[in-house]
Amino acid sequence: MNVRIPPSPNIDAATGEYATSARVTVERWRDGRRETMEDVVAEEVPIALEYNGISHAVMMATPADLEDFALGFSLTEGILADPGELYECEIVPGCEGVQVQMRIATERFVALKEKRRNLTGRTGCGLCGAETLEQAVRHPKAVAHEGARFTIDQIHAALEQMQGGQQLQQITGATHAAAWLDAEGKIALVREDVGRHNALDKLIGALAEDGADFSTGAAIITSRASYEMVQKAATVGIGFIAAISAPTALAIRLAEETDVTLLGFVRKQGHVVYARPHRLR
Repeated sequence: MNVRIPPSPNIDAATGEYATSARVTVERWRDGRRETMEDVVAEEVPIALEYNGISHAVMMATPADLEDFALGFSLTEGILADPGELYECEIVPGCEGVQVQMRIATERFVALKEKRRNLTGRTGCGLCGAETLEQAVRHPKAVAHEGARFTIDQIHAALEQMQGGQQLQQITGATHAAAWLDAEGKIALVREDVGRHNALDKLIGALAEDGADFSTGAAIITSRASYEMVQKAATVGIGFIAAISAPTALAIRLAEETDVTLLGFVRKQGHVVYARPHRLR
């Protein structure tokens, strides 16, 4: 059988934008039996992030919520210190990928050029292109607030609730999600991407655009809690992270250093507290 490969690029003819998924014909084998069927797979597209006309990063990502991604990435990478420093953001789909053209404050652009970073990221890669050890392992300031407190029942309920917002995951089984648990213990926002870092950046960008107070909630992530996930959260002042999988040792050390409450293996009514449990009630 010839497996049908999705066209490249997979651009929606009606909107001119990249689709987030594609349909393919596949062979599925179960119990030694073959079945020909149609499957839905997630799209993965190069996203070029440009600042004031200069290309800075190319990340592989799901082509959705790219304005959120651009702002979130800019904040969590320390390119911007405030959402107001992003003046314009234009999404330009092309044959080989998407250009995200941003215009930022002059002083921020000057600082960006001084960093001399030009990173090419793959899915799940958050440090590609760092030129020095200092660039690779950044240490944000400690979260400067006590922050919201949650019961573990609220955390478990949030994981179940966020599944309803993972629409792309439901049809493809290939995406991570990051969700915002608000002060009332409800999931207020969900963002998805094939890359776990991208999903968190999209969530942070969407919250920042709405002027959210990062001290009033928690980030729930459907992935492992790597160093970069803690670093991104701490950079914008998120003091509580709950992950469905394990953290790394470096992530735990950074969570302790930045006063971030870090939970792992949050699933099936169980969890492990790895750092700063004082926000659990």
